[in-house]
Amino acid sequence: MVMTIQEFIYKTKGKLIKHLCPFISDEQYLKLMFKHRTGYPLNLDNPQTYNEKLQWLKLYDRHPEYTEMVDKATAKEYVAKRVGEQYIIPTLGLWDSVDEVDWESLPRQFVIKCTGDSGGVVVCKDKSRLDIESAKAKLKRGWGRNYCKYNKEYPYENVRPRIIAEQYLEDESGYELKDYKIFCFNGEPKLIEVDFDRFRGHKRNVYDLDWRLLDLVIQYPCDCERHFEKPIHFDEMLHVASQLSQGIPHVRVDLYNANGRIYFGELTFFHGSGMEHFDPIEWDYKLGDMITLPKK
Repeated sequence: MVMTIQEFIYKTKGKLIKHLCPFISDEQYLKLMFKHRTGYPLNLDNPQTYNEKLQWLKLYDRHPEYTEMVDKATAKEYVAKRVGEQYIIPTLGLWDSVDEVDWESLPRQFVIKCTGDSGGVVVCKDKSRLDIESAKAKLKRGWGRNYCKYNKEYPYENVRPRIIAEQYLEDESGYELKDYKIFCFNGEPKLIEVDFDRFRGHKRNVYDLDWRLLDLVIQYPCDCERHFEKPIHFDEMLHVASQLSQGIPHVRVDLYNANGRIYFGELTFFHGSGMEHFDPIEWDYKLGDMITLPKK
């Protein structure tokens, strides 16, 4: 795909800001990157929007236990203690490096990823057709990512990088596992973002708690022609999300629903690192109103 001049300028500016990262404060860096990514200046003295408040939380609301909650291995233990083992996807293996992965021990179908990465997932539906060298290369790229360095997402700073393999699951689609991302505010679920077709044209539909499709786009396009039925045991999903988000100003609880069986995905404190575009922009303010910031 040929890059346009505008895309080239945008990427170049982003790289230049990242080069400044070691030489300026976290606050200065976030102000530069925020304006570049969102198009409006970051107000940390009186944050109003959802994106602004996430930057404020990055800088001023830090808790050591959040590291356990974002690590894809230790988060399973955390969640099991709070809501039960029945929501945990079975782990097939856990290794300290990509080169230590025992590919022979894995079944025909599995999912494998880095414990501190996001998006760099290898989904294997048939091991006999898997390009293991390509899979290793993808995992090694994810291994090197640290969302604290350039996004200032402090919970990832001390995540111990490992490789985790999990049981492969599909939902009623027969080819993927839709991601139900539940936005929670001090233990109260407010809306649900459904991510689908992630590996062939990522889309998102956003619903309220009555399962009405909202006129809202968050970074990725929605598909209003795709009608998803309310998930089986939807109320139970909301209950699980509520339990996992108690006492936290804002956290996104990601769940899967595999034909009525609910599974935990991950906990995310800074959706899109607090720099995704909302259309209409009013929703950036609506969600911002839902976050009550604690004292510094």
